[in-house]
Amino acid sequence: MAFTPDTSIAIILVNWNGFDFTKACLDSLRKVDFPDFKLILIDNASQNQEGLRLKRAYPEIELIENSENLGFSGGNNVGIRFALHQGFSHLMLLNNDTIVEPDFLGEMMRKFLQNPGLGMVQPLILFQHDPKTIWSAGGKWMPSLGRAITLGDREPLADFRCKKENLDWATGCCMLISREAILATGLLNEQYFAYFEDVEWSLRFRKAGFQIALAEKAVVYHEAGASSKKPHSEGTLSPRVFYFNVRNQFLLLRSQRIYFGIVYHFFRFLGWVGYFLVRGRFKKMNSVLKGVRDGLSADLQTAPRWP
Repeated sequence: MAFTPDTSIAIILVNWNGFDFTKACLDSLRKVDFPDFKLILIDNASQNQEGLRLKRAYPEIELIENSENLGFSGGNNVGIRFALHQGFSHLMLLNNDTIVEPDFLGEMMRKFLQNPGLGMVQPLILFQHDPKTIWSAGGKWMPSLGRAITLGDREPLADFRCKKENLDWATGCCMLISREAILATGLLNEQYFAYFEDVEWSLRFRKAGFQIALAEKAVVYHEAGASSKKPHSEGTLSPRVFYFNVRNQFLLLRSQRIYFGIVYHFFRFLGWVGYFLVRGRFKKMNSVLKGVRDGLSADLQTAPRWP
């Protein structure tokens, strides 16, 4: 299946103090066999001049350095705006803690050629440390409870069968989006900063009439949470991760007006509070409580559009 001459892809990576992960990702992207794509690296105010060091090692990338950490949403939006201004036909968000197969981009683009109604495509994502186990085969949305379920989660690759290509949501770990869909839907909602912004964005894509699909033959390997797994006194995951997960869950539920889901998750998170209290993990307990407070009280913000 031939790609048209005007097919061009911008791959956007956001780096925040993840030099080694980003370097390994860029090494794998150098082996990609797709004829035309551009790498855009957004450095979110990393320490030790990581952006400049990566630019020296990979002169082919377009480097944009932010003066502060804008999070996943804000950092990617900087890259999205740049790519739209440059006229790319498709944009990819790719986590910097991933390794890609050389043919992954071509396999994802084939989905767009086969189905003009698509706005977003996700690859099959495997654990980097256990490449025989699935990290994500896309997402299912349960509107009754407001739950975002990851399909194929920890399922052995040997048992996986792609029963349904159409998805309710795609993970921001790796998603390929058409320019047309972004112009019609808007950019990422920067209020989310990190976590659940991909679910919220996907739901907006579907509301705008675009389909989301899994490219099951496109394979990416994911370290899974590299930026949030930093050992501290209360375990591996940072209390900040729990704050954003809880807060953004409520922001999403409120934006979708799923009131029963708000009640359901309120009591679910109270269970987290009890667990952390018993375990003596008071920083995480306070982060959950603050997430509940801010998620229920903050004014909802709309996503920016381009230009």
